[in-house]
Parts: sequence; structure tokens; C-alpha cells
Amino acid sequence: MDIYSRLPEEGELRRQAEDEKINIQKVNGHFHTPYSYSAFSSIEQACEMAEKENVQVLGINDFYTMTGYDEFADLCIKYRKFPLFNIEFMGLLKNEQSEGLRVNDPGNPGRTYFSGKGLDYPISLKGPWLEKLEAVRQESDNQMIEMVQKASDHLEVIDPALKLNYDDILKNFTRGMVRERHIAMVIRRKISENYVDDASARELYNKIYNGSGVMADLSDPVAVEEELRAKLLKVGGVAYVMEDLKAYLEIPDVSRIILDAGGIPCYPVLLDDKHGNYTEFEEDKVRLFEKLSALNIYSVELIPGRNKIKAIRSFVEFFDRKGFVITFGTEHNTPVLDPLTVRASDSDLDDYLNEVNFKGAAVIAAHQYLRSQNQSGFVDEHGLVVGDRAEFVKLGNFIINNFINQ
Repeated sequence: MDIYSRLPEEGELRRQAEDEKINIQKVNGHFHTPYSYSAFSSIEQACEMAEKENVQVLGINDFYTMTGYDEFADLCIKYRKFPLFNIEFMGLLKNEQSEGLRVNDPGNPGRTYFSGKGLDYPISLKGPWLEKLEAVRQESDNQMIEMVQKASDHLEVIDPALKLNYDDILKNFTRGMVRERHIAMVIRRKISENYVDDASARELYNKIYNGSGVMADLSDPVAVEEELRAKLLKVGGVAYVMEDLKAYLEIPDVSRIILDAGGIPCYPVLLDDKHGNYTEFEEDKVRLFEKLSALNIYSVELIPGRNKIKAIRSFVEFFDRKGFVITFGTEHNTPVLDPLTVRASDSDLDDYLNEVNFKGAAVIAAHQYLRSQNQSGFVDEHGLVVGDRAEFVKLGNFIINNFINQ
């Protein structure tokens, strides 16, 4: 589907874009859908919430998959929300791993969440890099298959009615990808169906947790599922399965996949935790800038809901001055259905941060458009910036506002 079909011819579009005033819209550039795991029951639910909250730009950002792109594009056209086509990986920085340095996963040195922004739509990835993506996805699936079996073995001993089946979970509870949270959800549902009173359910959970007891409020499904995940599926749990390193490409290879798919490599910033601490990779902004630049990464994204506004502002001001493309999102990859409007953990975003977020989205929108016209986008095939950020902002501003006002 050509999402740009109602735009003017390219030459006229560029001319009008030059004269168009920057009209800042609300943006959520990173949220997950049921095609990986999501708080949303459907992509349409996300679009409906965006309509109510006046969020005009949405960025799909599922793990390892672009399967949701067609549905996402159709719904963005229906609701007049400009679509950003993104993807997320888990990769490795091997030097940091060998040195025990944490990147943006606070519990696993070297492990690195990594995004691609503004991929080609229709999807263009093919050949060896598509094969690499599919191989990584298969390794992730293999881990989940083993995890389901280990969880089932443990639960069946306690009560055969709690038996799990991977294919059943895949078919009935997912859009094609099983994640840890799907497993926890299915376990919780089986327990609630078979143990209707509080006392028997608590006794069961005590057995499942090998006597450690349940701490979650059993009337709160989200809390119960998070506890199941923590106690059964994470390190130390009876169903924990260590990831095979084949499931993690090194970041240069992840960047290569993203570039081959037409996107912009993007580093997701963890930033400050609730105690104000940073990982070793991120604690020095200058050094982080140098490391990202050395990897040909000129785009960063934040999930402000986990950070304090002071830390966000300091970080964004620095990387904005360096010419980076910066966007914000909410993830929505837990069972908690928070608003789509992006805010910091301790306040709303100020005008400057909302402007930066929109301008980042405008660059990505212009990149997507130019790629669709068989032209160079914001970065070249090596990830080096070849476009003028200010010019991309002008073009993307016109594209976004024209699209949402048609």
C-alpha cells in the first residue's frame, strides 16, 4: 500500500515544504504490538487511544518482526495517524561484555537493546540479512519452546491440569511470537480457571514457588503475571533457560540488517534508574557520543516514563547539539495499559522536549518518504548521515501534517 499516494508530486511537495511552518504534533515513536508482546489487545486499540489523546504520529517497534506493518499501515490511514515503521533487536557489544560493562540492559553486561527507525514499507529486506534475522528469530523461538516445556514439567507435577503446550500458546494467545509474558499470562489464566477461591489459589502458588509464598495481590492479574515471570522464568527460576549466544548478533550486524531494510540504526537509551544511577556505557555523555559515532549511529531514543525530567533534558540537549535524531516512546511491552502520551516519570515533557521529539519523527518521516521514491534517505548504506537534518525536518513536517489532515 502506498501511504504517500495523496501527497503532491515530489517537486511540488518539496516546494510547499519550504514554506510550511513547523506544526508540532504529539508523537509516540516506540510502542510494541501483539505481534511481539503488548499491553494493547490490538493495533486498533492503540490507534483509538491515540485518537483520544491527540497523538498524531505512531511508531510500531516490535521485536524481530515486521509482520504487523500491513495492519499498522491500514489502521494509520483509517485513523489519520502518521506511521513510523520500526523494529527492535537484542544484540551484543562484545568488548563491553568481556569487560563486564552494562550497556542498556542493567542486568546483563554487553547485552544491548537496539532499534531500527523508518524501515522501508513495503518491506524490502531480503537475501542474507533476511536469513540472519530469521535465524535470530528462530533461536529466540527455541528458547521459548524450551522454557514452556520446563514450566509445564514443573506445573504438571503439582497439578496435571496446569500442563502447557507451546503450539497452543502460539496459536491462541499470540500473533506469531511467544514471549515470557505470554507464558506467565497463560499460567495465571489456567490457575484462575481451576482454583477459584483465594485460599486454594494461594496454596497452589506456594507449591509452584517451592514454598516461598505469593506476594502479589491475586486480584491484580498484572501483578500476578509479573511475579510468575520473575519467580519461574527469570534467572534462578525452575523454568529459566539461558539464551543461546546465537540469538544475539553483534551490533554492527544488527545495524547492517536495519540499513539493508532501509532504516536508520538507533540506540535506545536507558538513562537514569529510580536511584539516579547509570550504566557504565551511558554514564558519560561525551564518551557515549564517541562510541555511538564510531559505530555510525546517529539516532537515539528514550522511554521517558522511566526517567526523571532533569536527566532527560540534560541528555537531550547534549545530543541535540550533536545533530542526532532523537525520538521518544512508551514501549507498552508489559501488561500495564498506560496512556500513549509520552511523559517523564516525574512530570510532563516541556515544550522543548516535545519539539525535539516531533522533529526527530519528522526526519524519520522524510527518510521513509525519500526511500519510497528510490532516493537516498537520512543515512547512506553504511549508516553515515548524508542529509541535512534541518531540511529533513522541513520535509517531514509537511509530510506528517499533510497526511494527518487529509
